[in-house]
This record gives sequence, structure tokens and C-alpha cells, in this order.
Amino acid sequence: MSKTTNVKIQRKTNPRTPVLIAALKEGSRLNEVAIWRDVAKRLEKPGKNYAQVNLSKINRYAKDGETVLIAGKVLGAGLLEKEVTVVAYNFSATAMDKIAEVGGKCLTIEQIMEENPKGSGIKILQ
Repeated sequence: MSKTTNVKIQRKTNPRTPVLIAALKEGSRLNEVAIWRDVAKRLEKPGKNYAQVNLSKINRYAKDGETVLIAGKVLGAGLLEKEVTVVAYNFSATAMDKIAEVGGKCLTIEQIMEENPKGSGIKILQ
């Protein structure tokens, strides 16, 4: 008798996610850069485990002019006093407004991969 196990297969409900994960892995291989593989591994986890970072945390840990990547969602709680480029999987409307207010930029992970394929000068926050 064989024993069957119930293995639940995780499927991403957002069609953007598997495409992005595949692009990150390919970018990692092509450019021989570990940062994109790291971000892909973070996005392979269930969505409820994605990072949720408030602007106050970005303000605390980022330097002026720095590029910060969040493998999850940026939330608008707190103040942002530095002009930073924030890269994330998703943004709240409040966060986007506050980042633009101080002269910062909001980019998607796809956009930063295109602009900076080597991933140099990017700090990951979680």
C-alpha cells in the first residue's frame, strides 16, 4: 500500500507575480547578479509574507539620494524627509504622494531591472 500525502501547490493569484519572478531569475543569470535572485526568492513566498514597509522606516534607514528596494508594499505611514528612489512590488497611494512630495521617485521592480540591470547601489529593506 502506498501512502498518499496531501501537498498543497501554491499558485500566485496575481498574474504579474510569476512573470516578474521569472524575469528576476533570468536577469540574475544573464547579468551574474545575486540581488535579483534574492528578490525573486522573497516574491516566491506567499503574499501574506511580503514585506510591508512604512515611509518612517525608509526615512530611518535610507540616505539621501539612495535607491531602496522593498520586495512587497510601501505604506504611507510616517514622514519621509529624504529624496530617495523607492523601488517596490506595490505602493499605497499615500506613499506615492509623500515620496513625490519630497522629490523622490517611485519605481516598480521591472523598471529598476531595466534601468539598472547590474543592481548596483540598491539597498533592500524588509
